[in-house]
Parts: sequence; C-alpha cells; structure tokens
Amino acid sequence: MPLPVRPVNDPRQYDDLADQWWDRSGAFAMLHWLAAERARQLPPATSSGAVLVDIACGAGLLAPHVEHLGYRHVGVDLGLPGLRLAADHGVLAVAGDALRLPLADGCADAVVAGEVLEHVRDPYAVVDEACRVLRPGGVLVLDSISATRWGRFTAITVAERLPGGPPHRLHDPELFVSPAGLTAAFARHGVTVRLHALLPDPVDYLRWLRDRTRPVRLRHLPGTSGLFGGSGYRRA
Repeated sequence: MPLPVRPVNDPRQYDDLADQWWDRSGAFAMLHWLAAERARQLPPATSSGAVLVDIACGAGLLAPHVEHLGYRHVGVDLGLPGLRLAADHGVLAVAGDALRLPLADGCADAVVAGEVLEHVRDPYAVVDEACRVLRPGGVLVLDSISATRWGRFTAITVAERLPGGPPHRLHDPELFVSPAGLTAAFARHGVTVRLHALLPDPVDYLRWLRDRTRPVRLRHLPGTSGLFGGSGYRRA
C-alpha cells in the first residue's frame, strides 16, 4: 500500500514509517548512525539516579548505545507509534512537545537534542527548554543541519537520493539552522558548546552498501556548513 504524500517536514511521516524505525537497513538507517554518534559524546552517569532526557527520541534508537552508561533514559516525542517502540526498548516514554517539555526544571543530568532543531519553526525555543531541564554541570549533546547552500545541497539534493539517507520530503531546508546562532543561544544559558561537521566514514558506508548491516561511524571534521554536531556542559 503506498504511503500518503505528506507536506514537507510533516511529523506524521515518522508515523507512516513506524515499521522502519528499528530496521538498520531501512528508511531511518542514518538515524541509527547518528544515535551511536550522540552516545559517544555522553560521559557515564555519575550517580545511580542520573537522568538522560532524549528530546524527540523517536523510537528510542539511542537506547542500546547508552544502556551501559547508567542513566535513566527519558524520551520525549510527539509521535505515539515511535514512543511505543521506545518503551519496548527500555525508554521511559513521555508524550510531549520539544517546545514545551513536560519535565521539571533541572531534572536532567544529560540532554540530547538530535534530529529536532531543524524540524521546528523556533529552534531557539528548543534550546531554551533543553537548558531549562539541564542541571548545572550537566552535559548537552546536539546535532542539526546548517542553513547554508552546502547544508541544503548535501541534506536534500544528495542525501535524499542516497541509500541510507533521509526519506524524501522529511526535511524542509527553510528550517535549517545557524550554528553560530545556536552557539550564542546556548551561551546565554551558560552552556558552552563546541561544534564540528559530521560526515559518514566513506569506507564504512561502502561496507554498509554491500551488506546493509555494519554500522557507519560519523567522522568529526572542521566546520559546520552541512550536517554538524557537538556537545557542551552547563556552567555549574
């Protein structure tokens, strides 16, 4: 049965493809690679009750990559089909909007904001919410797509046509973000973030094309003109 044609950036596309979430060779393959990259930026929990808030968690793809770190993994998302899958993978699933997180101030020892900033009309509201729930001394991990010609070309023109890339129409390039603007917005909350470009390792990608099972590691490169990520700590 063909999928419905949704408006660009319509979050219902994730629900339409819910059966693809945990297929590492399917429509969300790159989200698995990004989840592993986000986890690599997180330190181990420093207490038995430490909380990790995963904003726009989808089906909880971060879960297997952070289970050894010792956090209580709380995932917030609007999509109920994805949340149900996240709960099946050990995530404490909370239905909620990234622009108005239904969580208490300072409740999180770590916050992950991946695959969300480039999907909302006001990414700085997500920054505000991420910092509101992050305790002093806590760590923040993020990734997004830069509002540049290169960002649009690589994420839309190229990536949507490559195996493993995002589904067609999932991203609206008009919503891509300014890395400098994000850095400044986080700094106003006492969070200093260091950003870098993210690029799938070419050798890993070729191996993945061959068998569609091996993970693809994302390389850190200078610059932030396309897909980028980073991390930082909130000032104690």
